[in-house]
Amino acid sequence: MDPKLTEVSQSFERFKAAFTSNDFDTCTRLLSQLKVMLTEFKSLPPLFGETPNAVQELTIARDIYEHAVVLAVKMEDQDAFERDFFQLKPYYTDARNRLPPSPQEYPILGLNLLRLLVQNRIAEFHTELELLSPNALENPCIKHAVELEQSFMEGAYNRVLSARQAVPHEAYAYFMDLLAKTVRDEIAGCSEKAYDSLSISDARQMLLFSSDKELLEYVEEEHPEWEIKGRLVIFQKVKDSAPCKEIPSLQLINQTLSYARELERII
Repeated sequence: MDPKLTEVSQSFERFKAAFTSNDFDTCTRLLSQLKVMLTEFKSLPPLFGETPNAVQELTIARDIYEHAVVLAVKMEDQDAFERDFFQLKPYYTDARNRLPPSPQEYPILGLNLLRLLVQNRIAEFHTELELLSPNALENPCIKHAVELEQSFMEGAYNRVLSARQAVPHEAYAYFMDLLAKTVRDEIAGCSEKAYDSLSISDARQMLLFSSDKELLEYVEEEHPEWEIKGRLVIFQKVKDSAPCKEIPSLQLINQTLSYARELERII
């Protein structure tokens, strides 16, 4: 084996040992070293040089970036996830005909879709979907993300939260927890505008908690401005503190008349 490839392989084995034991400091240090080593391989994107060890080099580089993406999830670092995913993506697209398929491809593509959904980047979510093959769209990891997006857009928040119990890959739990928080915050915002108060039982059901304790912990951490009085959750304090926005009626009338005059002149 080529000495450079041997050195990368040995460093990657140390990285995987640290990865398995969740030694994030060691992982981060070794990953930086590995990325520098990979720059010496001319067979990698964007050059794709025809070197004697091209397949082995492409394979180990893809494996390193796949681990980097999952490491970013473990470390709850969405910026690192995005950087490493875009470094990995050419191995799934441009190098597709040079390498055997990776078993991690669909789980990681699904993870990226879930990240875009959590970040409310819906246009990019659909752009990524359009780039996938029909076979990919049938994969459980991809279907999971697609069904979540549909449920979220339909406002079927109970389906979004229940999907947390059936994630197709353990790495999905981080993004599912973020999505669950987004959903609950959305419901909470609507609730405090629509009601003066709710019973704890109704609030628990509305916010899709399984126990009163979970609801009370959520209120304490996320909405300390809500008031718990007896068996009621009271939102009135939020409404009292919200600024009152009056409709500038005279200005609106003058604006409308001006538009009408302009329209009449055009006709």
